[in-house]
Amino acid sequence: MDGGKLFLVIALGVLVFEVVEHVIFPLVWSWSMRRRSPLIGMESMLEKHAQVLRWNRTTGIVRLEGEEWKAKSSKVLAPGDVVRITQVDSLTLTVVPVAQENDTCPKL
Repeated sequence: MDGGKLFLVIALGVLVFEVVEHVIFPLVWSWSMRRRSPLIGMESMLEKHAQVLRWNRTTGIVRLEGEEWKAKSSKVLAPGDVVRITQVDSLTLTVVPVAQENDTCPKL
């Protein structure tokens, strides 16, 4: 193989490597990240389960991942109930009770 062909093969190899590294990998990575649920922020709390600590009519305190949060619900709840977070408004969570017969309900 003469010098011109060797240079062409090396240049083509470098070009293919750069396209894969800087175009293909970032596209695949961003596509796979879109399907993941948020890990931080208010959106990360949605659909998670919490446990009622104190409740008075439609408002109370729930424990979510070791932290206590103000919560509200249209349902009457009791301490120890497991709830699902449906909305986050500032520092107040809107919750709904989770049916106890539901096997997917985690033990908190």
